[in-house]
Amino acid sequence: MKINGEIEHLRDYPSPNPHVSLKEITYWSDGLRVKGLLASPIVYAAYEGILYLRGGMQGVGMVRPARIAQLASHGFVVFAPYYRGTRGGEGRDEFGGKDRLDAINAVDVLKRFCKSERIHLFAFSRGGIMALWTGILRDDITSIVTWGGVSNVEYTYEERIDMRRMMKRVLGGSPQTNPIAYEERTPMTQLSHIHAPILIIHGIRDENVGFKHAQFLENSLKTYNKHVETWYYPDYTHFFPSDINRKVVDDACQWMKLQQS
Repeated sequence: MKINGEIEHLRDYPSPNPHVSLKEITYWSDGLRVKGLLASPIVYAAYEGILYLRGGMQGVGMVRPARIAQLASHGFVVFAPYYRGTRGGEGRDEFGGKDRLDAINAVDVLKRFCKSERIHLFAFSRGGIMALWTGILRDDITSIVTWGGVSNVEYTYEERIDMRRMMKRVLGGSPQTNPIAYEERTPMTQLSHIHAPILIIHGIRDENVGFKHAQFLENSLKTYNKHVETWYYPDYTHFFPSDINRKVVDDACQWMKLQQS
């Protein structure tokens, strides 16, 4: 039996940044070979780590080399799992089901390359649900950033008519016909197990992941007296203008470095 987080294969990957090295890694998760992309600054140091948890599903919302290289350029080692069933990875993406283990086990992959004990989660869109479960099921996370993040899978079904067919197929029905599948993916009753501070970033005009996801998460965390900070942007949608996006990334990286779990 292969050990979770054990590396099966590693290969160099073209980098868009001459100061950042990229490698594609195949690792073991829950008995499956899963792939992900690692970004490391060329100049060696004891950098903190970021697990970048992508949005979308399968080929939609795939990990972008430019994004994780951008994070690495701030002085982090960054690992971004693709999740199972994507780009040759084994298994099937379950939209926050057993595939959450691919994020949880990816922390151990990151630790093989990151000499610091400080590990952060940086999630976007669907990655929000993956980050919350990782923070719940691991006790070695320093901070969590969720940007335009899903916090309630039933909300996603309600909001995204274009995704309903996929969600019925993957989750075995709608929230009405198979409510347990949606409840199992929504981690609000388990938030007491999160010890890391959380930063919620959300555009109030977001129509891909509605603002109520952020409100729901914020209110739920406060119920458990968790450390939560919010950056809400009234003029922006799911995708921020490029100059604002860069500024928010810069600020979020600084925020992570200042946190104490």
